[in-house]
Amino acid sequence: MKRTTPLAAIMLLVYLLFNSCAKNPVTGKNDFMLMSKEQEIAMGKQSDPEIKAFFGVYEDPKLQAFINEKGQQMAAISHRPDLKYEFKVVDSPVVNAFAVPGGYVYFTRGIMAYFNNEAEFAGVLGHEIGHITARHSAKQYSNAQIAQIGLLAGSVISPEFAQVADIASTGVQLLFLKFGRDAESQSDKLGVQYSTKIGYDAQEMAGFFETLDRMREQSGGEEVPTFLSTHPDPADREKKVAKEAANWKKKTDAAQLKVNRDSYLRMIDGIVYGDDPKQGFVEHNVFYHPELKFQFPVPSQWTLQNTPQQVQMAPSDGRAVMMLTLAQGNDLEAAARTVLQQYQLSVVDSRRTDVNGLPAVVMVADQQQQQQEQGVRALVYLIQYGQNIYNLMGASSLADFNGYFQVFQNTMAGFSVLNDPDKINRQPRRVRIKTVQQAGTLAQALGNRGDQKKMDELATLNGMALNDRVEKGMLIKVIE
Repeated sequence: MKRTTPLAAIMLLVYLLFNSCAKNPVTGKNDFMLMSKEQEIAMGKQSDPEIKAFFGVYEDPKLQAFINEKGQQMAAISHRPDLKYEFKVVDSPVVNAFAVPGGYVYFTRGIMAYFNNEAEFAGVLGHEIGHITARHSAKQYSNAQIAQIGLLAGSVISPEFAQVADIASTGVQLLFLKFGRDAESQSDKLGVQYSTKIGYDAQEMAGFFETLDRMREQSGGEEVPTFLSTHPDPADREKKVAKEAANWKKKTDAAQLKVNRDSYLRMIDGIVYGDDPKQGFVEHNVFYHPELKFQFPVPSQWTLQNTPQQVQMAPSDGRAVMMLTLAQGNDLEAAARTVLQQYQLSVVDSRRTDVNGLPAVVMVADQQQQQQEQGVRALVYLIQYGQNIYNLMGASSLADFNGYFQVFQNTMAGFSVLNDPDKINRQPRRVRIKTVQQAGTLAQALGNRGDQKKMDELATLNGMALNDRVEKGMLIKVIE
């Protein structure tokens, strides 16, 4: 059936296109923009507590003081010094840094472990501040709003789509904004400019991109560092940054530009590397949570994302999702009512049972859609253990549900109490800074620290090759 586009939506679209321009603080040119400065700030204030709750803030006062000091120093010389900036290291092992509108910048402990000097850090810090000063997030939001208006005007999507996405799309990827190459190139240039202006050698920023590329190569391209996956990386990006840094060196006293390798390495001595076992970890396709003392099997070939708020799992094709969260309610019945209301589900089947000795409620429930094939069906296990009620939910389309049912049930029915002392007392791996005792190669200085893959990982962590020369007294990283 042919649908007509509402006149009011067309008029709104025309009005927005011709009346929503704002001067870009970096370029001085007019950009299409629906978001005001006040709205940017409000969005950042709203997002900040959600992001901190999602990841957790990394507990290291000296590291938090460092990122705030350098961030405020750089913000003051940026194109938007009037914003109230906040800088934080969040407790995530992924290698990433990101910014949200209004002046909020976040670095993961994962990326902090891979920097080898302050200058590398400063270049990436400038890149992220550049996204804010050039209003890339605000511009992307504005473009998305126009696209949404166009879709609604043409009646292409139904309002219920957002309800489906709420179950299927909950994950860390929603916090990361993906920018086009032009925006990334502009932020790279701003990273060079800002880091040079506060006294750092921006050539080191180019070197860090090389480290990230090596991480990708060592994984065979299967595990791309998140900083690269959310920041498109042209083949010549490193060369462009190096050229830009050389140009800025000509504008300043190059001899005064800092790298500060040793001071940075001493500061990150002891930083947690990889997953922190106390927050949960996967071993041999089983997820263990030492503090809450539970475990459950993870489906083979499924990707797992663990955060303080939830554990989420999904197959590579994205046709299903499983997640574990804490349910609200004083008893199983109250928790069931809350879950049904929260996700707007209607019960198909429900029963009381026990899961490995723990009382539980099992439900099959649907999220109704106007068209049956667009519906979502979920298997829900609510399990009472100690003072908590755990909500394990597996969801897929109605068409796919039967194919995933057994996978969902194997994981949920496998939830059990963790008693193994080895898992409960598991300690995190940490970056340790060692002093080279004798001149030679990096490989010789590292000694025998595992197989070739682990040695290559250590070389990349140090931003060096295994056959690179190191001198007596030089600081290097190891994992202990």
